Amino acid sequence: MNWPAVSSFTTIRLRAALLGLCLTLAALLPSAPVTAQDQATPAERLLSAVPPANDPAQSFRVLCYHDIRDNLPETFKDHVEPTAVDTIELIRHFTWLKENGYQPVSLQQIIDARAGKTPLPDKAILLTFDDGYKSVYTKVYPLLQLFHFPAVIAIVGDWIETPADKKVMFGDNLLGRDQFANWDDIRVMVASGLVEVASHSHDLHKGIQANPQGNSLPAAITHRYTPSDASYETDEQYTKRINTDLQRNSDLIERKLHKRPRAMVWPYGRYNLATTNWAASAGMPITMNLESGPNRPTDTLAQVRRTLINFNTGIPDLINMLHEPIDYSGRAVPLERVIHVDLDYIYDANPAQQEINLSRLLDRIKRIHPTTVYLQAFADPDGKGVATALYFPNRHLPMRSDLFSRAAWQLSNRVGVKVYAWMPVMAFDLPATNPAASKLVQLMPDAPAAAAVNRYHRLSIFDPLVQKTITEIYEDLGKAAIFNGVLFHDDATLSDFEDANPAALKTYHDEWQLPDSISDIRNAPEMRQRWMEHKIAYIDAFTMRLAATLRAYQPTLHTARNLYAQPVLNPASEEWYAQSLPRFLANYDFTAVMAMPYMEGASDPEGWLKTLFEKIHSIPGALDKTVFELQSRDWKTNQAIPADTLAAQMRSLHLQGARNFGYYPDDFQANVPNEDIIKPEISVETNVPVPVK
Repeated sequence: MNWPAVSSFTTIRLRAALLGLCLTLAALLPSAPVTAQDQATPAERLLSAVPPANDPAQSFRVLCYHDIRDNLPETFKDHVEPTAVDTIELIRHFTWLKENGYQPVSLQQIIDARAGKTPLPDKAILLTFDDGYKSVYTKVYPLLQLFHFPAVIAIVGDWIETPADKKVMFGDNLLGRDQFANWDDIRVMVASGLVEVASHSHDLHKGIQANPQGNSLPAAITHRYTPSDASYETDEQYTKRINTDLQRNSDLIERKLHKRPRAMVWPYGRYNLATTNWAASAGMPITMNLESGPNRPTDTLAQVRRTLINFNTGIPDLINMLHEPIDYSGRAVPLERVIHVDLDYIYDANPAQQEINLSRLLDRIKRIHPTTVYLQAFADPDGKGVATALYFPNRHLPMRSDLFSRAAWQLSNRVGVKVYAWMPVMAFDLPATNPAASKLVQLMPDAPAAAAVNRYHRLSIFDPLVQKTITEIYEDLGKAAIFNGVLFHDDATLSDFEDANPAALKTYHDEWQLPDSISDIRNAPEMRQRWMEHKIAYIDAFTMRLAATLRAYQPTLHTARNLYAQPVLNPASEEWYAQSLPRFLANYDFTAVMAMPYMEGASDPEGWLKTLFEKIHSIPGALDKTVFELQSRDWKTNQAIPADTLAAQMRSLHLQGARNFGYYPDDFQANVPNEDIIKPEISVETNVPVPVK
């Protein structure tokens, strides 16, 4: 062993730590000739024989560790830290990786491989350790030497700089300064050549107040709310705060270690496209998050995926993590069990009552345990399906309450479900003073009266000002909250008599080479078909632009869009809605089909649902990307659908092979539908996919 040139005290301390860990490792292995495979449990021996993950060549995976502790359960008596890992478990991880051909690589090896120099070895893996705990020096570093593994450590400048006689503010806890490494420790590790230091921010590893209710959201991606003057941080203030922090920590690391960091590790894994650009400007073109999956050679190093290791991550869990597919291309589509929620049910002019309402919803969702909540982000108190106000700060509509960010964060972090922001595409009732307010979807002049029935108040997305206004609303949503996906509302339709807005007519003529008279288009079957196809593509393209706007702030955003049942059951009706199931399946992660037989006036609801399922099932792969959204209320009679009926519909869909289903609406106040009856059908605790024959 080549010991670094450090003080004799440090050398003795390192040797003692390494000796202790070696003895621990020896205790795990009964005798020298016996390998870890021999002493593993039968389950672990079986799992160790699993084939490698089906990752593309030159991919690499990243594991994210935090604190390493001896006798981990005992330490939880003082401070529960779910990301801490027992020393023995870390030794098991390292041993399993080495014996199963995983080859830890350095950040430089990854950079060289991307530059076309030395390629990465098979099963390349990068080890990272966040937060700069003392254990990285006393426990991890000796193991890195023993196994000859390189690693990256990410340090928080404010914590490292805390004086020895002060406490470190770690989340909501004050921890002793001795629980974190010091600069001498870090210099020893860097001098070994095994450890590279990344920035973990100077003072962004915390939550800051994001709304009037007092929610704290990750500081790196949140516009701060100041209660004293009820103001939100401006874009300019936010930009300055983040850039100053990134630059400050890079300067500090350079001053202490004589080398600037080239990687930024985002606190809590939270980032947006602006922060990655700012990190690059501060000399850190490599940034790391907490999204699982492989990093393929075609992926940018500006968004490196890492898999988070927790206290209960044993070898079987580690194996599963190393085989987890990427979230997008080639991913296994997740199972979706969806409850569609109106924030209008939660809103109350009395803040105290509103908090009570939200708590009741959270408790209900936790008990039922779906995978996903489609959460209303717009206010529609009269139930017309049109946004008259919004539940987040924005430039164009009144804010009824800054409620969406709070509800979404609580659902995600307290309850553990995915949250999709449910938003209109066109149905915004703007104030009359807004120049875009009058630019509406119009019926052709000689349209029959029936063509106006059950049509939303919608803005014409052919108008450039409307496009700009709606895009800005989505941009404000992206800035205001943290969520997993967007559900595009069922308002995004155009009938075979619309849109006759002047901007739309100009588009038909100038861009689509069609007459600027809808009557002329309708009277020519070939033109009518092209008109329909263009309108479908135009709406799809607009929603894709809105999704791209959100992804600047929610980079891993998934998309879903409501589809009426008629275009599925009767393809001729595509022109009545400008909607197409094949197009939806191609463009969105999920198609939320409105499987609502009572809304459609079906005389045989069960037979209607079966026909709808069969139509979708006939398209290869469609079931993976379709959410059957049932109705829990009959709006024609204003009566709730009996919970037994709704449960039977879900059970039937499940037994036929539907992977994904849910319902709308959920009335948590009245327990409609009855959670005891529907939970066995919709909860992920009791539901597994049924193979489709």
